Amino acid sequence: MRIYSSLQIGDYHQNNCEDHLFVGEYGKNKILCAVMDGCTTALESQFASLLVGKILKKICIEKGYKEFIEKKSEPILPEENLKLILQDLLSELRIVKNQLLIDEKELLTTLIILVFDKEQESGIVLVIGDGLVNINGKITEFEQDNKPDYLGFHLTEDFQTFYNLQNQKITFNTLDDISISTDGIFTFEKLLPKKSKEEIDVIQFLTIDKVNSEKDDMFASKLKILENEFGLKPTDDFSIIRIIK
Repeated sequence: MRIYSSLQIGDYHQNNCEDHLFVGEYGKNKILCAVMDGCTTALESQFASLLVGKILKKICIEKGYKEFIEKKSEPILPEENLKLILQDLLSELRIVKNQLLIDEKELLTTLIILVFDKEQESGIVLVIGDGLVNINGKITEFEQDNKPDYLGFHLTEDFQTFYNLQNQKITFNTLDDISISTDGIFTFEKLLPKKSKEEIDVIQFLTIDKVNSEKDDMFASKLKILENEFGLKPTDDFSIIRIIK
């Protein structure tokens, strides 16, 4: 199993990349991946996505230690793990908000989070906001008319009520080739002269095509092909994670 990732500032953004990503493992068999996209019209929108990534890293470390110490015999299903992680994430965000006197507009970021248990061979993806998910060749686009939901809107809500309203979830029992991406994947435009006479489907090329998958920097190679051969670059910030078995 190989995990690839890429984070790139959009061509229309000058100062900061508002996207972020996290790839981590905890325990012996669990993988946690996430991509985040800060709200452009919010305050210092890169802060929220970066903060969520740092908190997820902390959660992974703590859960890894806890699992090692407790050594539970009963396996926890991926969705239950997801709920615990999301509950911890929102709790940590509330603590940071209160300690630093942060405005809600400074905590606006989308979140696509994937949890996979290698031992159980099952997983789940939750999308809060918009973006793209490819599960073994089946692509699902999540579009919210450019008014995506954000984590920061839900910090004061009862967690169970909030979670029960989340309907952008995909469960899976086989991991062959899975990708999660922010909505920057939809923004590739022809900004440079095109050399190739062929046409290319950006989403298929990045999430299904396996060219250069033998390289650790697969996405770097693919993005260079899109730019140099087809003149295509993302105009919005773009983060993607892909897992190939």
